[in-house]
Amino acid sequence: MTQNRTLSLSGERFTAVYHIVCKPAEAEARARDICVEQTIEFPEALVTDASIRDQIVGQVLSLQAVGEARFEARIGYPVEAAGRELTQLINVLFGNISIKPGVRLVGFELPESLARQYRGPRFGQAGLRALVDVHDRPLLCTAIKPMGLSPVALADLAYRLALGGIHLIKDDHGLSDQTFCRYEERVRRCAEAVERANRETGQRCLYLPNVTAPAGEIASRARLAKDAGAGGLLFCPGLAGFDAMRALADDDALALPILSHPAFQGTFCVHPDAGLSHGVLFGQLNRLAGADATIFPSWGGRFSFTQAECRDLVAGATRPMGELRTIFPVPGGGMRLDRVAELSDFYGRDCILLIGGDLHAHGPDLIESCRRFVAQAG
Repeated sequence: MTQNRTLSLSGERFTAVYHIVCKPAEAEARARDICVEQTIEFPEALVTDASIRDQIVGQVLSLQAVGEARFEARIGYPVEAAGRELTQLINVLFGNISIKPGVRLVGFELPESLARQYRGPRFGQAGLRALVDVHDRPLLCTAIKPMGLSPVALADLAYRLALGGIHLIKDDHGLSDQTFCRYEERVRRCAEAVERANRETGQRCLYLPNVTAPAGEIASRARLAKDAGAGGLLFCPGLAGFDAMRALADDDALALPILSHPAFQGTFCVHPDAGLSHGVLFGQLNRLAGADATIFPSWGGRFSFTQAECRDLVAGATRPMGELRTIFPVPGGGMRLDRVAELSDFYGRDCILLIGGDLHAHGPDLIESCRRFVAQAG
């Protein structure tokens, strides 16, 4: 390798924490493999430039057993390796090594010099509470569904849900720009319906249309939503990218809260020996990318998250990360009205409870079902 004597880095590093599943005799080599793979991706023995070996390649800060055939490695990477781009930071944290079995990213820590490069959530928990003017209880969310309804029918649903006292009404994540429900008409009708209900109730319910779209259309859909009077945005970073969500969050001309949806992200976290921990995927990365609230399938619903995984997720949404605001965990995925008290006890007041289909399962009076939801969560 050609000598490079001009390399002079700050020496400051950010830390990634991995769980490695392997035989004890292999643990040190596996940790070192992560150091190399996530930086130079080049045979270390062939690197003749000492400055690259000493300054660029990751460093094992600690390695300890945390279970049978499971080890926790804390690895430090130079802050300069991440550049000033979220895409590159994620790449260093869990790029090539994500392809290898038995490695799971369970957390990361950024020094202030790196954390301050990211604006993060524009509103966070406190700002979102201020928007809806609800300060001492869980917020309540639901979705307009099912796919196949017309814009007029969805707007009628949104109106009744808002009259019932729901704080955030989002598009179902499957609502896009289908021929049977064009995006522009749906957004304009639903935003108007929620605003009409707000005038009648005096509340501040927010409508959040789904702006996940082909790359070249995301910004225009978000601008249309803003112009139509939407109170926030729903976005699926698993489909369109964390940095695309960051761009929306950083756009001062939009200045709308963002609710992150977990579509397409399940296989990133469901196997305990690979992928990303729930706290990293749904918590820390969403905060870096500017989400103000993070939807996830709660334990006890129709998905498979455990109580421990949900606690890890809440920790990722609320743990200290420099100056980045904390964000709301939004447990959903088959939640029912008869579980509201249980969920409130588990997640506390600083959450957004998401109930969709079950609001429709208690008789034809949807407004009354929403009021039951409000009363039980209060």
